[in-house]
Amino acid sequence: MKKRQFLKRLGQAAVATTFVPIAGRGQETIETVTPYPKGDGEDFWARIRQDFELKPDYINLENGYYCISPKPVMEKLHDFTQMVNYEGSYYMRNYQWDNKEKVTARLAKFVGCNPNSLAITRNTTESLDLIIGGFPWKTGDEAVFANQDYGAMKDHFYMVRDRYGVVCNEISIPNHPKSDEEIVALYESKITPKTKLLMVCHMINITGHVLPIRKICDMAHSHGVQVMVDGAHAVGHIEVNISELDCDYYGSSLHKWLNAPLGVGLLYVSPKHIPHIWPLLAEYGRKPGDILRLNHIGTNPVHIYLAIEAAIDYLEGIGIQKKEKRLRFLQKYWSDRLRDVPNVVVNTPVEAKRSCGIANVGIAHIPPQLLAETLLDEFGIWTVAIDGFNVHGCRITPNIYTTTKELDVFVKAMKTLAKRT
Repeated sequence: MKKRQFLKRLGQAAVATTFVPIAGRGQETIETVTPYPKGDGEDFWARIRQDFELKPDYINLENGYYCISPKPVMEKLHDFTQMVNYEGSYYMRNYQWDNKEKVTARLAKFVGCNPNSLAITRNTTESLDLIIGGFPWKTGDEAVFANQDYGAMKDHFYMVRDRYGVVCNEISIPNHPKSDEEIVALYESKITPKTKLLMVCHMINITGHVLPIRKICDMAHSHGVQVMVDGAHAVGHIEVNISELDCDYYGSSLHKWLNAPLGVGLLYVSPKHIPHIWPLLAEYGRKPGDILRLNHIGTNPVHIYLAIEAAIDYLEGIGIQKKEKRLRFLQKYWSDRLRDVPNVVVNTPVEAKRSCGIANVGIAHIPPQLLAETLLDEFGIWTVAIDGFNVHGCRITPNIYTTTKELDVFVKAMKTLAKRT
């Protein structure tokens, strides 16, 4: 295939991905796609639901681990997989880097940062652990993070504690804070002259609690402390502009709320810090300020990276503000109906600005794991149990394909279980 033909084919695959018909697994189909209604009424979301191939065995309220990709994105992933396989090493040696750069630029625009500060990774854990493990620690340096932070990153902090003599100072985030200032003060209370790095969740994964990131960054920077943001659940869920947050590092998983194929994430590093982070795997020949020196993992699944653009196309076809509004509506639809039910405990703040699509709910007399098992076995509802760090319940994460009727089933199930003794 000639270069001009190849680039034309790639351009066609990467543009106008939004809302296109999908062929059935390798078979020819007639294009009979229902148009998307205007506005954001239930008819629009019912049409969106048609874009997802849903397993009928259960109501899926556990999209926080991995949000499945819609059919238009999967169609493009299939095309990219075939194209890369067809081109083989010719593609890998001639085009993979230019195309990855193109996708990175598109992604950087979507999250509001300079492309030279962004790297495509495999997930949030890889992104943030690259920073924790590569940070220029010295014996006695201190780090600050929360009990409710993701375990993989906490474990990496404990590793550098054991390896370099770093001191880990932890706080506990209240489920129902009185103000942003209460949260900021908690983090500030653990900062000392030896504190070098503060980690904070943009959206706490176990409760959906959205934290005041810019205020925390401003406070930490006033003490000379760098801030690393865990945005695993933020990108594609709420509007994210990394430049406006003014953080030093930001990581996210794109196979969560962006609905990209499984196995893609991002890492943002402020340009001034890139030269000072040690890469996990050596990359020969790159300058100290090149973020790709932190991103070397050898041969990797480039067809998945190409599909990131398809996921962005799909989301932009909906609109991030419309999606955020819908996810918040779905969460409030069920959580507001359970907050005053006897024996039911909602572990997510009630204020709209402090949460979006994710929330956590438990029943006082039922252990979380038993609650999750009962919801699945008796009511056909798939969730995940969370039991620790003042959060005891099930994390509930609908997606844009979730219907209010499905949430009615969940609410009824919780009320039924709350009455059991």
